[in-house]
Parts: sequence; structure tokens; C-alpha cells
Amino acid sequence: MITTAINGNYANVNGLKMYYEVHGTGKPLLLLPGAVSGVSTAFGNLIPLLAKDHQVIAVEFQGYGRTADIPERPLSYEQFADDVIALLEVLNIEQTDIFGYSTGAGVALLVAMRQPALVGKLILASVIYNSSGRHPVLTELEKLLTAEAMKGTVYEAEYFRTAPRPQDWPKHLAKVTTFNQKVQDWSADDIRNIQAPALIIAGDADIVQPEHVVELYKLLGGGGVGELSMPKSQLAILPGTMHTALTGRTDLLMTMIPAFLNDHANND
Repeated sequence: MITTAINGNYANVNGLKMYYEVHGTGKPLLLLPGAVSGVSTAFGNLIPLLAKDHQVIAVEFQGYGRTADIPERPLSYEQFADDVIALLEVLNIEQTDIFGYSTGAGVALLVAMRQPALVGKLILASVIYNSSGRHPVLTELEKLLTAEAMKGTVYEAEYFRTAPRPQDWPKHLAKVTTFNQKVQDWSADDIRNIQAPALIIAGDADIVQPEHVVELYKLLGGGGVGELSMPKSQLAILPGTMHTALTGRTDLLMTMIPAFLNDHANND
């Protein structure tokens, strides 16, 4: 069942009342946000630009933004992917391109592994497939995921503005911290078997280690010599860009994303 909200819609999937927005028309492009991000903080600057020639569908995961948490259900990549797959079924979308950022990029990768027919092309921004890809100092940074440390941030403001229960902000941050501490170890063979062309993006000052980004690029069909055969996947490292600023770099992203999505020679 789908219900309409003032700024979007809700779909009942897997016991969750999942929030999503639809902007524009054209081929579907699913946007999946990062940790502690809703639609606005993750993609607010990009949506008007991407929606000019795509039907943009932006979602919020369990406990994020307008999608209320299920207290007894842990956060996990597997559950997020199940929810996304179920949402696409509710929306009768047989195939979509997916743009995932941070946590959302991991979810996009998992959807492509589990349900390859659902995915046309992948845009993976600041993604890891193994915990070894995380920057070593990230453990210290994640200690700042507390209500006190997040006071005054755009993430706090978005949660207070959109969440069904704004008072649950400290609980949500604690739950995200537990999620971030889980070991991630996805099979390189499973990733290598993904047929969808991918555009892999990271900042040069990201929380993802650059060598991990290159490893993923190669697993997804990149790394060849273009004069002999152009690789199906692409790699972009944004200069002067930290993790939290990446999706705000519309100046750089809009020089590459439309070209990648609209390159019919790179379609399966």
C-alpha cells in the first residue's frame, strides 16, 4: 500500500512505512543516502539537476528521516537491500539505475549482487565492500556520533525537521554506531559477477581508502586499456573533497553523471 505525504509518499514494505520522493520523468534513477542522512542532506543539491532528464526516486532507510524506526529490528545492509527491493516491487519498477552514497552505495552494491535484473547502471559514491577499506581514523570519528557532538549540524536539523519522533535522535545515533561497527566482508567473486556498468566516485580526502576504491573499480570491470577496449566501468576521484562534501560537489558530479547514465554504448 502507498500513502501520500506532504513532501512525498510512504510504502508499506517488510513491516516498514518507507518514505520516498519522486521527481521528474524519464528512466528511473534510485537515490540511496548515507549514514545519518535523509534525502535533503544527501542529495538536496543534486535532485533538481538529475530530475531534468530522469525520474528520480529518493528514499530514506529505516530510522532515517521520515521513515520511522522499528526499534527491535537492527540496521543492516541486508535489511536495507531487502527493503529497497520490496519498494521497487511495490512501485512496479522492473529495472532502475541506482545512485548510492556511502551506506546507500553499499546497499546499491548488495542489490546488484542479489537481484541483478533490477539494476541498469550503478553510481557508487564513497563505497566499501570490506571493512578493510575504511580509513584507519574512521573508528575515532565515529565516536562523535552522539547527540552532543552532532548538535548544530545539518544532520541534526534534518532529523528534527523530518523524523516522526525527533526525540529519538540519540537512540538513532546509537543504533547507527552499532551498525557501523559490524564487520563487512563481501565476496570479491560476487562483486566481480555484477554485470551492471558502474561509475565509482570517491573524494581524495574520503573516509574510504583510495586503494580500496581502485580494487572495487577493477572488480567491476575497470582497469583496462581504453585504446584496446574501453572498460564498462568508470572511476572518478574528486580533488579537494572530503566524505561529507562529496554529493555537494555538483560542479564536478554533473560533468560525469549524465554522460555515464546516457551513454547508450555502455548499456547491457
